[in-house]
Amino acid sequence: MFRLDLGRSGPYCDGRTRRDFLQLGVAGMASVGLPALMKAKAQPSLSDRKNTSVVLIWLDGGPGHMDMYDMKPDAPEEYRGLWRPIRTRVPGFDVTELYPKQAKITDKFSVVRSLHHDTGDHFAGGHRMLTAKDMGVSGANTPGKFPGIGSIVSRELGPRVPGMPAYVGAPHAASIGLAPGYFGGNFLGTHHDPFLTGDPSPANYQVRNLNLAAGLTVEKLDSRRDLLAHFDTAQRSLDRNATAQAMDRFNREALEFVMGPTARAAFNIGREPVGLRDRYGRNGLGQSCLLARRLVEAGSTFVTVHSGGWDHHWDLKASYERMLPQVDAAVATLFEDLDDRGLLDTTLVVLCGEFGRTPKMNDGGNGGPPRSQGTPGRDHWGNAFFCLMGGGGVKGGQLVGSTDRLGQRPHTRAVTPSNIHATIYQVLGIDPKLMLLDPSGRPVNVLDDPEPIHELF
Repeated sequence: MFRLDLGRSGPYCDGRTRRDFLQLGVAGMASVGLPALMKAKAQPSLSDRKNTSVVLIWLDGGPGHMDMYDMKPDAPEEYRGLWRPIRTRVPGFDVTELYPKQAKITDKFSVVRSLHHDTGDHFAGGHRMLTAKDMGVSGANTPGKFPGIGSIVSRELGPRVPGMPAYVGAPHAASIGLAPGYFGGNFLGTHHDPFLTGDPSPANYQVRNLNLAAGLTVEKLDSRRDLLAHFDTAQRSLDRNATAQAMDRFNREALEFVMGPTARAAFNIGREPVGLRDRYGRNGLGQSCLLARRLVEAGSTFVTVHSGGWDHHWDLKASYERMLPQVDAAVATLFEDLDDRGLLDTTLVVLCGEFGRTPKMNDGGNGGPPRSQGTPGRDHWGNAFFCLMGGGGVKGGQLVGSTDRLGQRPHTRAVTPSNIHATIYQVLGIDPKLMLLDPSGRPVNVLDDPEPIHELF
């Protein structure tokens, strides 16, 4: 998605400033990511596309599958962990006792218990989960090499409603400290990076990127658009190729976003009832999930909700007893809120991280401060982990796949990140066999395995 910051003249991640954009005029906005725009194809009309959207809740650092949705109460003590499973609305679908709110709504979502890849490296795991690609990315070679799924959705579909950003990161989008990292557009261009909201939990929350600079008015921006249209008319009449059309669309979407009331109203989270905000949780995760609901309701297509701090090599007990209740409230309320508003059938909610945690707990102190010794945790584990999916036409109450008795590896129905992506694409009406042109101009498959998870449909 395009990036606009019409406030202070601070630099963008690519080194450009607001002043650069204003000096270039509106046409300058179209020059960002020009190689990607040259490859862009016409988006489907609003009447031809599915009216579906995605909220991806990303637990950055690696959440533990055996402490949340794949508990092993009969395993040895060092494996089964610190909490007991509880029964839920769906027989046989147990979750941790720290998730009592989700236990009441398991009919609204399903959990893939047999997700796996072959790495315990944060960067490699993040790249696999967010791009579905390996490509040699690791802690020693961190730059992303393929667009993230949200960026591909932005390219393929754009916003569902004019005036809204297609792809949003709340409160931000960062993978293992890299921003936008594997959430970004990569060779598709920075205009397909997520629009960043900032933390919506403070009482005085405002979206800085929607504030106009002093002396810059909507009327002046409108005049720039008219002037650009005047000078471009002759050229556009001679050159209506894909590049020109993509530029036109990018200019139009950018101006509709910053000039129109639609986005401003959607970002005004203060309009929500106090009681509902309390139910989501008065914290960054809870309020970001509420903002995500407002954004998909208003017409955004793909919203990432980022929650950091999930790398618990030690002090698992204190950390999870603080963090899991926040996840429970945010996730359960999001599903209930979407359902109450008639949005659940058209909004897919996904909850996952880059990998899971070791089935066998350690004794703490693994790279931590001296006082972390003796506070058990779990280390990195990509051989088996989970992904929660619900809404958007996906069946609820399903458990897809299983792990062995110690939670170490898939026992039945192994699922890959490509299968997760294919499922998301199917919900959105995007062909999972989609191909892109890489920077050298060669066509590449977006997914190595384009099979969706059929049990969810």
